[in-house]
Amino acid sequence: MKIDLNCDVGEGCGYDAELMSIVTSANIACGYHAGDAVTMKETVDLAIKNGVSIGAHPGYPDREGFGRRAKDISTPEIFEIITDQIFALQQITSTAGGRLQHVKPHGALYNQAAKDPFLAGTIAAAVKTVDKDLILFGPAGSALIEAGSQAGLRTAAEVFADRTYLSDGSLTPRSEPNALIDDVDKAVSQIMAIITNLNVATIDGGTLPLNADTICIHGDGANPVEFAQAIRDSLVKSGVEVASIGS
Repeated sequence: MKIDLNCDVGEGCGYDAELMSIVTSANIACGYHAGDAVTMKETVDLAIKNGVSIGAHPGYPDREGFGRRAKDISTPEIFEIITDQIFALQQITSTAGGRLQHVKPHGALYNQAAKDPFLAGTIAAAVKTVDKDLILFGPAGSALIEAGSQAGLRTAAEVFADRTYLSDGSLTPRSEPNALIDDVDKAVSQIMAIITNLNVATIDGGTLPLNADTICIHGDGANPVEFAQAIRDSLVKSGVEVASIGS
């Protein structure tokens, strides 16, 4: 079995260099919710140096709220902000001698698209417009994965080590208690349950069927380097190959 280990980077959280030695795919902020051209170039260079696959991490134009506040934006605007961000990172990556592998929407955009088929379809169309060979990351079993498949894109079902789940498959909102997992052992246990049992415990005490192509570690989370290393070590010990989704 093979699994990808991805991380959100280029967001100014200070752990990028250490994380790049552990993860296999990097989701790089494209300047709207965090980052800028200089940071994007530095992060791309870091990914190339470490052999980490590069992905665009487009979000809402909301630096003050770190892209985690829901927005009501028209379809043409959504299409434009997605394509602008992907194109920007694609150009920087190409100039640096690398290749853009995937796209993973950020924050509120990601969570809204997980449930909204129309928004998900707009995002998938934008990704396909830039490059039909890009892989679209989205929550396992979500509208975003379905929209990507319908658009003819390759998709990657994503699960989370440092977030809890509701019974409908969505992540527990950050505004609610127990939304974040800040204990390394609990994070490892959650991931290994998903990998071995194909399900995850929900905060209401139930279980939810869940498949995984890629595991996310938030670069701004609690002890992200420790989390990433512990999860990678546990996967390898269990005989799981940790490798980029595009390899």
